[in-house]
Amino acid sequence: MVNYEVTLSTGDLAYATTFNNVFIKLVGTDGESERTWLNGALQFTKGTVISCPVSIGKLVLIELDKQCLPLFPQDSWFPAKVEVKSPEGDTYTFPIYRWITDSEVHRFREGTALRVFEDNHHLGRYSREMELNQREKDYRWHVYAEGIPHCMKTTDPHSLPCEVRFSFTKDTEFLFTAATGLTELQLKGLADCKKNWTNIDDINRVFCSKRTDISDYVQEHWEEDAFFGYQYLNGLNPMLIRRCSALPDNFPVTDDMVFLHGQGSLRNEMEKGNIFLCDYKLLDGVKANTINGKKQYLMAPLVLFHETPDDKLMPIAIQLKQTPADDNPIFFPTDSEYDWLMAKIFVRSADFSEHQLNVHLLRTHLLAEVFAVSLLRNVPMVHPLYKLLIPHTRYTLQIDYLARSLLISETGVFTQFAASGGEGMKKILQTSLSSMTYSSLCIPDDIAERGLEAVPNFYYRDDGLKLWDIIQRFVQGVLSFYYKNDAEVQKDSELQKWISDIFEHGFLSQARTGIPQSFTSVVELVKFVTMVIFTCSGQHSAVNAGQYDYGGWMPNTPISLQLPPPTTKGKTSKATMLRTFPAINTTVQGMATVWLLSKQSSDFVPLGQYPEDHFSEEIPCELIKDFQGDLEVLSAVIKARNKRLEVPYTYMDPAALENSVAL
Repeated sequence: MVNYEVTLSTGDLAYATTFNNVFIKLVGTDGESERTWLNGALQFTKGTVISCPVSIGKLVLIELDKQCLPLFPQDSWFPAKVEVKSPEGDTYTFPIYRWITDSEVHRFREGTALRVFEDNHHLGRYSREMELNQREKDYRWHVYAEGIPHCMKTTDPHSLPCEVRFSFTKDTEFLFTAATGLTELQLKGLADCKKNWTNIDDINRVFCSKRTDISDYVQEHWEEDAFFGYQYLNGLNPMLIRRCSALPDNFPVTDDMVFLHGQGSLRNEMEKGNIFLCDYKLLDGVKANTINGKKQYLMAPLVLFHETPDDKLMPIAIQLKQTPADDNPIFFPTDSEYDWLMAKIFVRSADFSEHQLNVHLLRTHLLAEVFAVSLLRNVPMVHPLYKLLIPHTRYTLQIDYLARSLLISETGVFTQFAASGGEGMKKILQTSLSSMTYSSLCIPDDIAERGLEAVPNFYYRDDGLKLWDIIQRFVQGVLSFYYKNDAEVQKDSELQKWISDIFEHGFLSQARTGIPQSFTSVVELVKFVTMVIFTCSGQHSAVNAGQYDYGGWMPNTPISLQLPPPTTKGKTSKATMLRTFPAINTTVQGMATVWLLSKQSSDFVPLGQYPEDHFSEEIPCELIKDFQGDLEVLSAVIKARNKRLEVPYTYMDPAALENSVAL
């Protein structure tokens, strides 16, 4: 007789253990063991010995099942992994990391990553096929709305497969944060109040209930031109601004409008690289919402900035509509206080919609869901791509379901209370996707295309490029370990199906996006996977984590505006501004929402941390340690830099950003 020593680990999650009987069978290249009872699976079972008459060869897979005891119900169990020491002295690791809720037999492959063309054992190929067949049933594509990325078909969070749902901790904390934010506002009698604000002090009293250091700074400086410009580099939406080498034909700004007494020229400043443009043409023609029975207003502005000798980015001209006209004046800092402030308020309100729908929802949440669903449908657990990317899908499917049901559905907060809610929202999403490019998702390419390589005090760029480089080195190391040449990439059918589904269901087969339709080289694969990880971690953090910091003080980022912009100068006042601001109920609903979306859960997993051991080979495990070390160094550099900044930029700090789109 020969003996196999089995060690079973149960996941460190709430309610992960089982009171049912657990059985295991070992399957090798030369035979299989008897089905054997494991001595309990409450948390950790070590040293169970399985005896066989002769060696069963190299272990290929294990079969697990659990059976309830008399008078005990079938429960849920989350095994982490099984380790088996063979009589030959080899140790085999079988990653599991999934919920088992029934009494069926479940098969799990040995942890060495295998591409489909390397899987030579018939039982391995059969197990692979069975796994993907079940996954195609569990993870189905659904068209939520025409012209936007497809999503996962599900009716409610409980219909999601167990392994992609929120943990008990995450679920409880998310619901608590949602409830307490709204409850506090309800207690103040504001969530149903449709009146206008009558003074800034009243807004401040609501705002003071929930504050951060940066939101306090925003409240103090929101009217300042320098801070207005700063936000386009390091605020919620650093994705729109670009260097301007020629003015658009529909933005007729002249030298004498922006440079007093002939003190400069736009042409000279453009040649020096000192003129920048934000163009909200994406919002042109969007029908604004109706809120509280009242028509709202959403502009499509153009904003011109000048980089000053003291390295500040200052707004110098604002046109609030795309088509020049007598009733569409260009506003300047030299205009009256409230003419200029109102122009900036309309720009910031437009930025709210551009940021929330295009930069945040579409370019991080919806794309991350596409990457995840395609991975879960097409790539088995034993595949190196699955092992590399599965940590970056954590909670994404449930948070996106909640976004659709609670924020952008017919009764969602965004639909009811944002200027771009409802009909306008779909148009913005459709236009955004049709104009999206692959290069805009890759921060090195994006920064270069927008001409922003040398802009001073651009911390999103500085931290983001360093983060991209660290992720790319890690991805290069891991994928190069498994793919020795381009031919191996080309013949990996599961890899090709993953990118094919992404192209079809995420980018709706639009070749002009530049998204690969297939992979032809290791280099191409490494870049795309780097983009996926960066999008799901650093990019999402950059455009999500500061939502309350910059949007909690409503005047800085109004969710909607109730009056049209001024058509002539000299007629606006503080009273005009207050009547233009969103109504009280609209304001507090917006505040409560951005508070919820900025609140991290206690089971947050930072980038580079992998609680689940999917890789078993020595080199990938060493590469993970190197990756973690590089991230720690970057985190220390960012923290040291932030100590000297008036407004610290923390959103790309690896210690503070999550592994996945989980919020």
